[in-house]
Amino acid sequence: MKPVIIAGIAAVAFAMASLPAAAQTQSTPRIDQRQTNQERRIDAGEKSGALNQKEAARLEKGQARVQRMEDKSVADGKVTKKERARIEKAQDRQSRKIHREKHDKQTAK
Repeated sequence: MKPVIIAGIAAVAFAMASLPAAAQTQSTPRIDQRQTNQERRIDAGEKSGALNQKEAARLEKGQARVQRMEDKSVADGKVTKKERARIEKAQDRQSRKIHREKHDKQTAK
């Protein structure tokens, strides 16, 4: 066989082998970015003293819960509109909790 044909066959075989892996995992960049931003807000609140340790721990626990929801949704390879809406609603609740805790009268000692 000629080298060009062999290279073409190898490329097709590689593409077919990687197709199932790509189909199995669906990326959720918007949800991931929001999770990162909320984690950053919690960390900033701890550093500034706006959040005490208990508040930060409670907020981290809530973030972990949202992350488990996302992981469960992604596990089957397809995040439906309903799942995405549910996760985003949970993120909205978490965001409000972060804001409330950072702006209450309690501070780290």
